[in-house]
Amino acid sequence: MIIKGLVFDCDGTLADTMPLHWRAWQLITQRHNLHFPMDRFYSLGGVPSRDILKMLAAEQGRTIDHIAVAHEKEEAYLPLMAEVEPIHAVVEIARAHFGKIPMAVASGGTQPIIVAVLEHLKIRHFFDAVVTSEMVVNQKPAPDIFLEAARRIGVEPQYCRGYEDTDLGMQAIRSAGMDAVDVRTLIAPA
Repeated sequence: MIIKGLVFDCDGTLADTMPLHWRAWQLITQRHNLHFPMDRFYSLGGVPSRDILKMLAAEQGRTIDHIAVAHEKEEAYLPLMAEVEPIHAVVEIARAHFGKIPMAVASGGTQPIIVAVLEHLKIRHFFDAVVTSEMVVNQKPAPDIFLEAARRIGVEPQYCRGYEDTDLGMQAIRSAGMDAVDVRTLIAPA
């Protein structure tokens, strides 16, 4: 298979942010009396916060402004961003291809947060496009975000390789017709 473009998820793929997001989620779900166990948090990796909050509120019979609470969650996460570390095995793949083929980020996060994480890690310049949840209608596991990333780097999806760390993300990459790499197989267990 000829690969002409690479598309990377961010949280849990390029950046070791998931434990920090979990800390922010704990604050917000306690504040709003929502039950959100850790295993479910990890299983929903790649799903935008606003969608998770809407789902949790509906399941638990709670009335919340899921958009406002999603902003609260982002605010809780911002002070933790200084602790973000790269996932070296994946960042090295991006570094090795920088300037050789087009690359994009396709994240269920929001543009300001994802760009800030990439800038914190000093890797934003690797990517020709950063596509985030507010740029597509259907979120992972739908293929939309990966298809939009491929469109923005000018590479047909079948010639792209996608990198992800969640089952939902892997499903999205495969649905987009891309070659899929599960980065969990690249990361040495701690």
